[in-house]
Amino acid sequence: MAAARNIHKLYCKLFLLALFEPLTQQKENTMRLGILGLAIAVLGLSACNNTGTGDGSTSASGKDEMLVIFSSRHYDSDYALYDAFEKETGIDVRTIEADGDLLVERLKADGARSPADVIVTVDAGRLWRAEQEDLFAPLKSDTLTEQVPAAMRHPDGFWYGLATRARVLVYAKDRVKEGELAGYETLADPAFKGRVCARSSGNIYNISLLAALIDRWGSDKAQQWATGVANNFARDPLGGDTDQIKAVAAGECDVALVNHYYFARLMRDDKDKGVVKDLAVFWPNAGEGVHVNVSGAGVAKNAPNPELARRFIEFAMTEQPQRFFAELTNEYPAVSSITYDNAALKELGDFKADPISLSKLGENQAEAQQLFDRAGWR
Repeated sequence: MAAARNIHKLYCKLFLLALFEPLTQQKENTMRLGILGLAIAVLGLSACNNTGTGDGSTSASGKDEMLVIFSSRHYDSDYALYDAFEKETGIDVRTIEADGDLLVERLKADGARSPADVIVTVDAGRLWRAEQEDLFAPLKSDTLTEQVPAAMRHPDGFWYGLATRARVLVYAKDRVKEGELAGYETLADPAFKGRVCARSSGNIYNISLLAALIDRWGSDKAQQWATGVANNFARDPLGGDTDQIKAVAAGECDVALVNHYYFARLMRDDKDKGVVKDLAVFWPNAGEGVHVNVSGAGVAKNAPNPELARRFIEFAMTEQPQRFFAELTNEYPAVSSITYDNAALKELGDFKADPISLSKLGENQAEAQQLFDRAGWR
């Protein structure tokens, strides 16, 4: 089943690459699909299914049971989770993977005919978008309420956090002393004029961070921060978080705003770990603490198999799957009691997470984008 999944995953990547490659040079939040293009995308995405055994046979238990997961994640931890669930239950898992916005369009287009049982996506902002489109069914589970902290789940049970990422500062140890760094405010400090690298303002990670800062500081101070950061850029925003880290290593800038797991990934990669040897991570622990975001899962509103969906989400919070997120993807488990074997994460050390309810990040999303636009943060 894993081999069949990999074949279908490759097909999906080739299809989506062909569809979206001309658009990837544009600002992330300006991608638009025409009606015809979206229709083609939805039809093509229909073929991007992992069909379990792939031969029309029943599940390993002899029952014709299948769980369909729509996911915007594409990580080894998730594939390990699917395989572990299949092994544990005998239920075949079929996956449809694509960018979160495209998956939402597919779900909307399918309506009540949707085959999706579970929706998995990255970032509380995207989870909020799916919620606003009425794509989730509420899931009440004593098991999940006990395991998942309140800040990492929707108050009405529309989604539950699977794993988290922290938004941190990466800096060059020979050009920045740790005492110069105070928190996210540092990025807007005039002393860092021409020394900061960051992704586009259209990136959902940055939007969610600013949404959290609006809740923390209020709109006026959040606007001043966004403007100050934009004024301090060493170069126009370009590329992903790994590109920001490499830019610091190359001397293009002295400090960058990134998710922690990109740094941990480089630390663990024999080929790339030299990139980070002269760099360090600073945890913005001051005040409310470090901004943390979440990948989450919820039961699809029109799920053909809502009970299987519940079983899967509950299974994802057990020890082995939670370890997958830490050990294979360098994320932090949503269940804080889980221990794991990842030397890079342990080396990065402990931090204090902002206690804001992550469901609030979506509420401030539109305002955050407006503040970025006014700041001239491209």
